[in-house]
Amino acid sequence: MPIRHGKAALSNGFDSVADELKRMRNPRRERPRWGFVVLILALIAILIGLGAWQMVRLQEKQALIVRIEDRISQPPMTLPTVAEWVGFDPEVWDYRHTVLTGTFRNDQTILVFTALSEPRGRQQGPGYWVVAPLVLKDGGVVWVNRGFIPAMLKESFADGGPNEDDEVSVSGVLRRPEAANMFTPGTDRGARIEWVRDPARFAAISDKTLTPMLPATLDADAGEAGALPQGGETLIDIPNRHFEYALTWFGLAAVVFVMLASWLFIRRRG
Repeated sequence: MPIRHGKAALSNGFDSVADELKRMRNPRRERPRWGFVVLILALIAILIGLGAWQMVRLQEKQALIVRIEDRISQPPMTLPTVAEWVGFDPEVWDYRHTVLTGTFRNDQTILVFTALSEPRGRQQGPGYWVVAPLVLKDGGVVWVNRGFIPAMLKESFADGGPNEDDEVSVSGVLRRPEAANMFTPGTDRGARIEWVRDPARFAAISDKTLTPMLPATLDADAGEAGALPQGGETLIDIPNRHFEYALTWFGLAAVVFVMLASWLFIRRRG
């Protein structure tokens, strides 16, 4: 190889090393990947939105608790006459005390599966609400949740027992129908087992003469200590942890923002 070409190659080699050393002394600043930044900002916005939604739910839950406490503290109200049931609003009557007089159709009893976790009585755990139609003295039918029984006693209450001709007075709290969702199992017609307390679903598997039917149920008050079914188990202490949930979402948003800011700062310095 000619000396001239060798000197040129050697010179180019030294120049390359010099350029590399220069880059090492003065590293090039890397531009942030803006697509990634936008994605993280969108995540932060979603987290903030979830926190704000929990604050809205907090206000709604607080208003519900105040409404329940006010209604529970009121004296019993007289149920409208059967002729007025056409315009009956279960939301307006939800958690209101009343006293009903009539006769039970025990042969139409329906068991509604539940899990009682914070009982006022002795029994708790998996079990059933024993729900039977009460034929009112002045006409009409109201489904009465007579109370809770443990799962092991299911067979003892499944047939409802004989009908009683004697009129009884039942005091309790009216409740709006429970809503089924996509995860609610279908009605077990053979065993007469339900999963939500909804008069419309009860009517579908009951004697068609049980009409007209109030679009609400009555949770019977507690009876004697130890008596079954175990009444007086209406849920009044509504869980309210929305403020904790809001703090969690807002906290996550703050953590993600700090991580993004730190990442951008490091890349700019590098």
